[in-house]
Amino acid sequence: MDNPRSRPQASISVPGLPPWMKNTLQKFMQEGQTHIKSVSSTLHKLGCPGTKITATSTEASEPKPLDFRVKLEKQLQAWRENNQWVDPTPKIEVTVPKGSLCHLDATAEVGLPPDAVFDIVIDPDNKSVFKNIKEVKYRKILEDEGHRQLVEVEQAAIWRFLWWSGTISVRVFVEQDRRNHTVKFRLAKEGFMKKFEGSWKLEPLFLDQEACVISKPTTLEEYESCSDGKGRVASLIKLQQLVQPALVPPPPISWYVRGITARTTEMMVEDLRGEVKRIREGLTPLSLQSNEGNSQQIVGALKDSISLPQDIQIDIDDAEADKHQRTRTR
Repeated sequence: MDNPRSRPQASISVPGLPPWMKNTLQKFMQEGQTHIKSVSSTLHKLGCPGTKITATSTEASEPKPLDFRVKLEKQLQAWRENNQWVDPTPKIEVTVPKGSLCHLDATAEVGLPPDAVFDIVIDPDNKSVFKNIKEVKYRKILEDEGHRQLVEVEQAAIWRFLWWSGTISVRVFVEQDRRNHTVKFRLAKEGFMKKFEGSWKLEPLFLDQEACVISKPTTLEEYESCSDGKGRVASLIKLQQLVQPALVPPPPISWYVRGITARTTEMMVEDLRGEVKRIREGLTPLSLQSNEGNSQQIVGALKDSISLPQDIQIDIDDAEADKHQRTRTR
């Protein structure tokens, strides 16, 4: 064990220095050495360079339960002070992997921070927002780590084909992680669907970067710092979805169903944009209103879904369907 008496003591030797000043400086240096040793010991315990840490705890890096709420409130305040925003047109691309009905890639920009949009997507009562959801039949939280949850959910989705309409029940595992604002889902039980999987990903958009004079921010922390917490944060939404029914219908029925699926995805994005707009403008969110009439609205909206949304591109792999490939732009 280290013996304090064996440690080299601070000393000072300056010719002509008065004894009282020499003693004062020597005492100051000794106290400084003690402080440095204390700091060094603390850094050692924290695992700074020169030490080895094997613990796997991420407690220090994980957001505390209320941390993101405090930050979100500041970000929403920036929107209250300036809520000017025009939604750009969403983009939806539909491709057809071999053996699947379709794969959809949708992107959209909305005028609220990722945490606010994340709250809408993971809300257990969001059937009032997304009108294609008739009801949630089952929901159970399988894992809860604070920032991350694994949930098993069964929803009844509304569909319409020609003059028929009804609901399809789909049970999925949903992994939602607030740290990176992602929601991943995959089929939990096969039925009408053989494969149904995809993800939501929300990325921040820094709208008031002109406040950052020195350098362009690359992270939310840098943006909040250089804008003094007053810069507005919007979100880039990325939605991917792979759909494969247990039985893929042949052309031309498959083209019709593919168009309906694409239209339904577009409506989900539009529903989300509408809820974001209500929150941004200080109106009552649909999640706090009655869900009455949702079924009638979705069925009515799907009546004309044979006509594909104007900004959707369809890429069909098989030679027969290549003749029907088309791109329409607004």
